[in-house]
Amino acid sequence: MLNKFHHFQEVLEKRKESGTLRILKQKQEGIDFYSNDYLGLARNKDFQELLLKKITENPELLKGSTGSRLISGNSSIVVETEEFIAKEHQYESALLFPSGYNANLALFSTLPTRHDTIIVDEQIHRSVHDACKMSNAKKLKFKHNDVEDLERILKKQNGLCYVAIESLYSMDGDIAPINEIAEITEKYNANLIVDEAHAFGVFGYGLVDKFQLQNKVLATVITYGKALGTHGAAILTNDLIKSYLINFASPFIYSTSAHDFLWMSIQEGYHFLNTNKELSIKLQENIKIFRDQNLKSPSSENSPIQAIIIPDNHQLRTLKEVLFENGFLTYAVFSPTVKEGTERLRICLHSFNTEEEIIQLTNIIKKFT
Repeated sequence: MLNKFHHFQEVLEKRKESGTLRILKQKQEGIDFYSNDYLGLARNKDFQELLLKKITENPELLKGSTGSRLISGNSSIVVETEEFIAKEHQYESALLFPSGYNANLALFSTLPTRHDTIIVDEQIHRSVHDACKMSNAKKLKFKHNDVEDLERILKKQNGLCYVAIESLYSMDGDIAPINEIAEITEKYNANLIVDEAHAFGVFGYGLVDKFQLQNKVLATVITYGKALGTHGAAILTNDLIKSYLINFASPFIYSTSAHDFLWMSIQEGYHFLNTNKELSIKLQENIKIFRDQNLKSPSSENSPIQAIIIPDNHQLRTLKEVLFENGFLTYAVFSPTVKEGTERLRICLHSFNTEEEIIQLTNIIKKFT
């Protein structure tokens, strides 16, 4: 029977030979410069105790949801949480999902039809590309963060267009020119969708909220497994789009709902963020310390994601290993996750990193760049 799958084995062997084979590892001990826990909420004892208190007071939160939200999985807590999120972000509605991946699948597989066009930034998250495959719409790419290229493409289109961007990109750690893109999409009557996965919590409620672009952005995706330290995601939009997604989005209709503990933890996470604003201030201080070490990076100066481009795969693997031997946990990104020749060390900075740790880290990296 294994002979049927020899192609799979050959492909995996090639990855193994190139040093890019992905394997699952247990979480390692060391100084965290690789997780998306930007504000440290996933490890924050005060936040954990707050959630534990909620469970102790109401053990029913731990009960399974028992089905999709259209059958038995809806509850007063998830409805209340959606209403709370929508109000906080100044949108008409919010629709919760178990992950940002599912939220993007729902949006881009459901809204665009075969008569429409989806125009994506070339560095948009894989979830959007996968969703486009599920859609019958035409997909086009524009050059990363290039407003002029986006306008050039929009000028040539007939019919309805959807434009997909991230506000803070997860691989380069750079920030989209979101105001300019919002103006261009409005000019050509296109529908802008913004993924705020890495910006939420780092920049308040995200850049759509910061620049008050709610009326220019059809849908914003907020995820809670990064700066909020929990899990799940929300699509922020208007009442019409929410109702349409509930009726036609397969990832929503056919997924079992998460239990109420998740929805409660999201709502409590918002409260915790708002009463602990010093965490984002400390994060920005640490980002400045890193940037002051003068390492060359394509990342934005106030981004918690700092990419160090090292296109030599052997050198990149060696650097990662040396850092690990010195107690630093980092993440090396190889192609095809990024374009060949742009392989990089992806550094994630956090509010809990110390100045000494950051300087020690950068001193080692400097020996390889």
